[in-house]
Amino acid sequence: MISQESNIKFVVAGLLLGILMSAMDNTIVATAMGTIVSDLGDFDKFVWVTSAYMVAVMAGMPIFGKLSDMFGRKRFFIFGLTVFLIGSALCGIAQTMVQLSVYRAIQGIGGGALMPIAFTIVFDIFPPEKRGKMTGLLGAVFGASSVLGPLLGAYITEYISWHWVFYVNVPIGILSFILIVRYYKESSQLKDQKIDWGGAITLVAAIICLMFALELGGKKYAWDSVEVIGLFSGFVLCFIAFFIFELKAKEPILPFWLFKRRLFATSQILAFLYGGTFIILTVFIPIFVQAVYGGSATNAGLILMPMMLGSVAGSAIGGIFQTKTSFRNLMIISVISYFAGMYFLSTLTPDTSRLLLTVYMIIVGFGMGFSFSLLPTASVHNLEPHFRGTANSTNSFLRSFGMTIGITIFGTIQNKVFTQKLADAFKGMGGGGNQFGDIGDSRQLFEASERAKIPSFVLDKIIDSLSTSITFTFLLALIPIIISAIVVFLMGKDRVEVAKKEA
Repeated sequence: MISQESNIKFVVAGLLLGILMSAMDNTIVATAMGTIVSDLGDFDKFVWVTSAYMVAVMAGMPIFGKLSDMFGRKRFFIFGLTVFLIGSALCGIAQTMVQLSVYRAIQGIGGGALMPIAFTIVFDIFPPEKRGKMTGLLGAVFGASSVLGPLLGAYITEYISWHWVFYVNVPIGILSFILIVRYYKESSQLKDQKIDWGGAITLVAAIICLMFALELGGKKYAWDSVEVIGLFSGFVLCFIAFFIFELKAKEPILPFWLFKRRLFATSQILAFLYGGTFIILTVFIPIFVQAVYGGSATNAGLILMPMMLGSVAGSAIGGIFQTKTSFRNLMIISVISYFAGMYFLSTLTPDTSRLLLTVYMIIVGFGMGFSFSLLPTASVHNLEPHFRGTANSTNSFLRSFGMTIGITIFGTIQNKVFTQKLADAFKGMGGGGNQFGDIGDSRQLFEASERAKIPSFVLDKIIDSLSTSITFTFLLALIPIIISAIVVFLMGKDRVEVAKKEA
């Protein structure tokens, strides 16, 4: 007979596997995208592969969070796993870019249920004194997945096949499925509630419009084009409709009264700001290592390992100490470390040693790590169980939303600065170097054999321009981190109170 304590260990293992699989998916696929495009063709459609997944994930998070509050966590976590696995298997056999995009959307529907519900289950099965350690563990896995994804994606693509970028999810997901079905015994009492269909439909429509506007703006269409302006207008109209539906619904997907709670509101703002700045680290550090230092794709993934270790340490410490001091005190440590690490990264040059870069990665990762465990806990602090799913999914949604906004804004700025620096560097040289005016056209920088063909005086100018554009982006990222510091001081003195005994 397996003890209840053993059951819980198996449940946690199942949740960790589900989080690892879903959180790592987008980064692992991004690494393989070049190979996928070369195999399937349709370069003009590759953006939909990522967009379809992200739209489905972000639209699903608040909806599945609310449904889990209404009808139970287990059934929707299992649903998410099943759909995600089906989508993964289909992606692996895709023959065209359109097929792959559709299958990625199926994957995303499942992924939208996994992350927020996993954190919520932890709050349901553990008493307050143990929740910190468990959320620290889940947060550490989430943080590690952001770094492990590119590394694993590069390895699988280079030595096996891009198809296995998707197939690798299947054994992980099946094991998670078995553990949750077998060992998680849900004991919540359910009651009949009305589904907020109006809110669900308008929310999905608003997210679709916004995501495609951000993905297509400045790439396929100009920002002031009819198509992009129309998408932004659609987002505004659908969001207004969503707001109206939520005010009138008896069981809204997102109860706005939650934002009247100071700790909840500040946690959501911080999730958005941290997400928007962390994403540029995972994108631009590998580019810096490959193009500026001249490292391989695998080395670019390995160089992020210190950031992963730092985030794991920060997440664990944040989880352990949240019963000993306030959320605000711990987040002050977080924002100081995060600011310092980002500032140090803004001072990088082509001559900066790998050792210094490693130290900077540890510092910035440590600061970010606190948010992985503290912000989900702060979001559900003192909330009744039937609101926890909604609160957690809102936090996950806003972190993902921040990542989308962040990479769009900072990516656009980096590209413009890079282009301008190149133009200045090659001014008067008869257009030499103009071919490198865009990161997407600079593939020679990322391949050692091609890199060697570039004249040294040209290569030095390109590297200097790219390095400057990336460090300037890191410098600008200090602005949302400073705003985060202000928000942290508004969190209040709430902390996890540990009762003598909780049933």
